Amino acid sequence: MPSSPTTRTETDSFGAIEVPADALWAAQTERSRRFFAIGQQRLPIEIVHALAQIKRAAAEVNADLGLLAPARATAITAAAARVAAGEVDDAFPLSVWQTGSGTQSNMNANEVIANLASTALGGQLGGQRLVHPNDDVNLGQSSNDVFPTAMHLAAMAGVRPLLAALARLRAALQHQAAAFAGIVKTGRTHLQDATPVTLGQEFGGYDAQLALAEAALRQALPAVLALAIGGTAVGTGLNTHPDFGRRVAAVLATRLGEPFCVADNLFAAMAGHEALVALHAALRGLAVALNKIANDIRLMGSGPRTGLGELRLPENEPGSSIMPGKVNPTQVEALTMVCVQVMGHDVAVGIAASLGQFELNVYKPLIALNVLDSLRLLGDAMTSFAAHCVEGLVADEARIAEGLGRSLMLVTALVPHIGYDRAAKVARHAHAQGLALRDAAIEVGGLSGAQFDTWVDARRMLGPA
Repeated sequence: MPSSPTTRTETDSFGAIEVPADALWAAQTERSRRFFAIGQQRLPIEIVHALAQIKRAAAEVNADLGLLAPARATAITAAAARVAAGEVDDAFPLSVWQTGSGTQSNMNANEVIANLASTALGGQLGGQRLVHPNDDVNLGQSSNDVFPTAMHLAAMAGVRPLLAALARLRAALQHQAAAFAGIVKTGRTHLQDATPVTLGQEFGGYDAQLALAEAALRQALPAVLALAIGGTAVGTGLNTHPDFGRRVAAVLATRLGEPFCVADNLFAAMAGHEALVALHAALRGLAVALNKIANDIRLMGSGPRTGLGELRLPENEPGSSIMPGKVNPTQVEALTMVCVQVMGHDVAVGIAASLGQFELNVYKPLIALNVLDSLRLLGDAMTSFAAHCVEGLVADEARIAEGLGRSLMLVTALVPHIGYDRAAKVARHAHAQGLALRDAAIEVGGLSGAQFDTWVDARRMLGPA
């Protein structure tokens, strides 16, 4: 079938197919574009950029090994660098819901880089191109080792901004822990009044939760630094130079500033994705901690008049289209929604990784999508939460003092002096009669006012006796 003015004819092993005349992709990309019109989610662009970094490094290594002509290798590396820099992102139209190995996106990268390199050498797009997508750009590679390598590169690139966002949030919590260190308030267990704590102790606890989450994240990173490159189709390294994988990993390590290496076992690196499962499990742990912290701040900021009202949250925007003057804890809401999404992603990542069969897992695009989405969402949400909520928190010390003064659980300070049963009687009487704890202690506890004042001091209840 002859080409129309708006298309050109491309061929692959399945025959001819029409491609938009100015498209940088070729036949295999076009087939995927037509046959997988599923949803609106494209393959994450971070994976595309990582694929390009691999193609660039591979061309350099193949040239050094004498397997690729220098001029052709130079053209490929320059084209791949342009793709990696995001100059031609619109040339990558494929849905994430495609072949589970990522083959179609690997070929999308091969075809685009081949066309860019061909035109740089004075050739053209299409069948007359001077650089072949498989024989040249994909030399020594398979989608089965390239795509999981790209997943690890992209994940590591996403971890760094996440850790920076986490550091900012932890610094904000540490600052508030110091600022609130002298503010004694009612502790709460079961959402009921408990013995006193300081607001600073609470915020110090939040930082400690995030410290544990950060430690888990860092512990997961060494496995992500191990790459599948060099395994080709099934892990044996067929059709590639014995030094190819190691040398590509070394180039990537130098260029990207991470200590990448070839995985000890390439069969495991291609058939399983435990490294990314562990990384995402750490992200889930971070989401769990963030969700708890955010909800505590939401509760302490509830009100302003009929809630707890212990914290005044920054007022960033109107909260209601019908209730004038209403302001809502919107940063908390955004963060907690992100946390729930990440917990859902973790379920999908775990199921997908468990379904590898023999020498290949064929859920790679889904795993990549969810890992990268979680990294980006958590990083952005923590940055926003730190900047627009935590850093601007103010304690309502009068409200906190009022609540502490009415707390029945200060009665716990009497237990060493009058015993548990008598102290419980005092607390129940105060609650039933609506009395201050001091008055109830005098009425039914057999205490004098002086004794109560000596024994019940909230500041002396903040640690071991």
